[in-house]
Amino acid sequence: MSTCKVKLNSIENVKNFVNVLKNRDERFELVSGKYVIDAKSIMGIFSLDLTRPLELRAETDEMPAGITPFLA
Repeated sequence: MSTCKVKLNSIENVKNFVNVLKNRDERFELVSGKYVIDAKSIMGIFSLDLTRPLELRAETDEMPAGITPFLA
């Protein structure tokens, strides 16, 4: 499992972020405080506080290269 911090501060960023992850077979979760949601869910992401960086957890040893623009 690997983790990193991401910043999703606009609607366009959220859409692009989900598009990077949606075709991957691994499980991805976003964590904000006590809340853990599926990182492939646009509606789930919008339920989080997007003013602060979020922790991305992945069931893989390597994060997808496409998330680089979203790293906090």
